[in-house]
Amino acid sequence: MNPPLTARRPFISIEDYLEGELQSEIKHEYLGGEVVAMGGASARHGLLVTGFGLTVGPHARRKGCQLFIADMKLRVEQVGETYFYYPDLLLSCDPNDRETYYRRNPCLIVEVLSPSTERIDRREKLFAYRSIPALREYVLIDPEQRKVEVYRYAAGHSTHEVITEGSVRLDCVDAEIPLDEIYMDAERT
Repeated sequence: MNPPLTARRPFISIEDYLEGELQSEIKHEYLGGEVVAMGGASARHGLLVTGFGLTVGPHARRKGCQLFIADMKLRVEQVGETYFYYPDLLLSCDPNDRETYYRRNPCLIVEVLSPSTERIDRREKLFAYRSIPALREYVLIDPEQRKVEVYRYAAGHSTHEVITEGSVRLDCVDAEIPLDEIYMDAERT
């Protein structure tokens, strides 16, 4: 007996994907020619992203960086394939990284974990994001408890830090971001 065949989505070109995103009411990620629709986020998820963005925003402005929350695509070239993701928060300080609809060289990427995306954020995106030359920090925020994980990239090596109290050090913008500021609004719900 032959194993069942799995249906593969049709290949979509990068140009068709980008054009489609301009016309679509929902966001899609692009994974090497496949387009995958994104689901909505919870109120707590949105409050954590906003809390982080409001706190890091003034530091980003002082450094002349551009901060995007949820709507800027990130283009990643990995193993001969092109991927487009929508990070929860993306910070680009590279003045040459100014495409209209995506960025390539952020120094900071933030994802708020959720049951439906945690595995992808911890594996697929962690692997893909490591290939970005300008990336200094990849931050994962736990929505269920005060817990922020930071993957740091510098001088060819990486470290992983778990923070449950105090503040998160962001070398990208030379700032300390208090957990109280990140979680304040989300803990009021």
